Amino acid sequence: MSIKIYTDGAARGNPGRSASGFSIYSGKKLIESKAEYNGICTNNFAEYKAIISALVWLSANMEKPDNLEIELYSDSELVIRQLNGKYKVKSDDMRKLNSEVMKLVQRFSKVAFYNLPREHPEIKRVDRHLNELLDRLPES
Repeated sequence: MSIKIYTDGAARGNPGRSASGFSIYSGKKLIESKAEYNGICTNNFAEYKAIISALVWLSANMEKPDNLEIELYSDSELVIRQLNGKYKVKSDDMRKLNSEVMKLVQRFSKVAFYNLPREHPEIKRVDRHLNELLDRLPES
């Protein structure tokens, strides 16, 4: 089965209050969409957490995840290039997150990572949900 995932992370300030989210599609059908508050962290951390959350959700909620072929899209050029092995992961914190993604990837038949511009409609949709979540939080 073919699955498409669109992810985004947002941080207001860097680091700052952040959120991560994803939308998962089977064909043209939206099967899950989620936005989560992360607390105070960097945008790159939020981007990785979005990818991890999507892969964890699929692993836990889909029958036979080992039969899934996944295309995962993010607007974070840095994170996608790190996951594709084109950039080194220099930060220890990011190295841990990168490693977690690589362990999750092994649960599926195939996972490919792609970069999209932030103007892409699906990335914009996830970003809108993240900003709505962050807007609802009380000022601290």
